[in-house]
Amino acid sequence: MAQVADGVVRTLVPARIDRLPWSRFHTRLVVALGVAWVLDGLEITVASAVADTLTKPETLNMSSAAVGLIATIYLAGEVVGALLFGHLSDRLGRRNLFMVTLAIYLIGSGLTAFTLGNGAGWVAFLYLTRFIAGMGIGGEYAAINSAIDELIPARYRGRVDIAVNGTYWAGAIIGTIGTYILLNHMSLSLGWRLGFLIGPVLGLVILLVRRHLPESPRWQIMHGRAEAAEKSIAEIEHEVEAAGKTLPAVDESKAMEVKPATQIGFVALTRVLFSEYPRRAILGATLMISQSFLYNSIFFTYTLVLGKFYGVPSESTPIYLIAFAVGNLLGPLTIGHLFDTIGRRAMISGTYLLSGVLLAISAGLFYADVLNAITQTICWCVIFFFASAGASAAYLTVSEIFPLEVRAKAIAVFFAIAQCFGALGPVIYGALIGDGSYPGRLAIGYLLGAAVMITGGLVARALAVDAEGRSLEDIALPLAATGRKSGTRAEGAGSPFST
Repeated sequence: MAQVADGVVRTLVPARIDRLPWSRFHTRLVVALGVAWVLDGLEITVASAVADTLTKPETLNMSSAAVGLIATIYLAGEVVGALLFGHLSDRLGRRNLFMVTLAIYLIGSGLTAFTLGNGAGWVAFLYLTRFIAGMGIGGEYAAINSAIDELIPARYRGRVDIAVNGTYWAGAIIGTIGTYILLNHMSLSLGWRLGFLIGPVLGLVILLVRRHLPESPRWQIMHGRAEAAEKSIAEIEHEVEAAGKTLPAVDESKAMEVKPATQIGFVALTRVLFSEYPRRAILGATLMISQSFLYNSIFFTYTLVLGKFYGVPSESTPIYLIAFAVGNLLGPLTIGHLFDTIGRRAMISGTYLLSGVLLAISAGLFYADVLNAITQTICWCVIFFFASAGASAAYLTVSEIFPLEVRAKAIAVFFAIAQCFGALGPVIYGALIGDGSYPGRLAIGYLLGAAVMITGGLVARALAVDAEGRSLEDIALPLAATGRKSGTRAEGAGSPFST
């Protein structure tokens, strides 16, 4: 790393990160940061599982409408947290924020368990704690995805990101099993409270592990902290070598010259997205909206369909939820590596299109009344085996195709947009389900979901960025890089590395 002009630094930090072999450092990084998705899956599942319990006189005796509002407030907290902490993550650093956001989640979710009554004050307290927990998780998405992408070598980035994002469903499994045991083997008043403490207990352990993770050297060098970046990358290299790994030589031709840019706000982000990267903005929005609509539509009405159309009693639904979650978890874990080998364009478009076509087929089978609870669940498991990998790839896409200086904010913006559209799904599908008397209406809803996913697949086929194996700086030139051009050049594939 050397000073070549006033304020301009020549650096090999990105190349040094991308040439690292996999080591215990990377495993520790993935475990410590990837838990964010586990916690979100756990939180949403626990809240869904205890919803009916909170209407009981021996718990909080809330109305169904009041309980339903809990999920809405949590999702609103996620949107606010993503936007707020996404901005701060780009400004203050990844490490600072992924410590803060986890702490906020711990406080919010932990305090939820101490809602002691159903008076107006206690209900307000409950809603506030769910909003705070949502803010923490929303902030985690922006800071965590940025940090993982910037610290994982390019050749592993796709499979790691997709696997991490897919662990949402591991959280759903933990939440389902945990609440099933707590609500069936303890008093309801105690059981629902302990359910909301499962996540904080796990998060507290992870908070200790995160304390020893470094800041992203990429973020440091692009923000004028050359000495700190050198120290961070040296520590990472030392840990990799201490594990017995041999570091390949660094390709000097991949050095790049950077001059830190000024702080970028959301107005400037809009310019970057829609002026310099309009095709990528359309791609990111389409992928995020389509997967969010599908997931919220199916997952949040899953037990309603089982009960209204197949007569499954509520105490048996956790078994079906676990099967659904396992199918969603296996997809990213088993085919995630193909996004690095076969490539982003083919795999993203393929998973979206295939899941959409399979959903359309299942809609026909549902309308023909040839399915039962088990075969319907098998259909969903197969559909979401592919859809889950595609949805995880949507988060990967928006986290790797924009410049480093706006990466966390871009993730936050697309996440917020997706949540807003996704929130329409349960409302629409809930109305289509009704009292279960008109299966044809729900079949039309399934066809709508299929059309949404197929649209996402077609857009991905046309606009996806072939990012597999490429450095983040090659995919999207940092704003701090000297000689940077705007306009259509920003969407090109030329290398930014100076020689």
